Amino acid sequence: MSCKKAQGFLAARDYEVKNQSDAGKERRGPKEALELARSAEKIVVGKGKKVVAFDMKTDPPDDQTLLVHLLGPTGNLRAPTIRRGKTLLVGFSEEAYRQVLGKTTK
Repeated sequence: MSCKKAQGFLAARDYEVKNQSDAGKERRGPKEALELARSAEKIVVGKGKKVVAFDMKTDPPDDQTLLVHLLGPTGNLRAPTIRRGKTLLVGFSEEAYRQVLGKTTK
């Protein structure tokens, strides 16, 4: 459901998606999730109305804290996950998407 909401948000604002993968087919476990997280400068995690941000340059959390936020109940990286520049956006929260991607509409 959150993937459809994310796709709707992106489509309504005419964002171009350069690379897309199916989380059901391409699973990313803890190791891959941490590698992706460590390559970002900022991580914004949205779940419903709750938004948590991590500054990976000045105050990176420990691996366990990251994994609590990055992994879903299956033990794989939560979907949707978007990388925009040096920012990683995990999960769907309209507030988080507006913060990272902007508020403009078509």
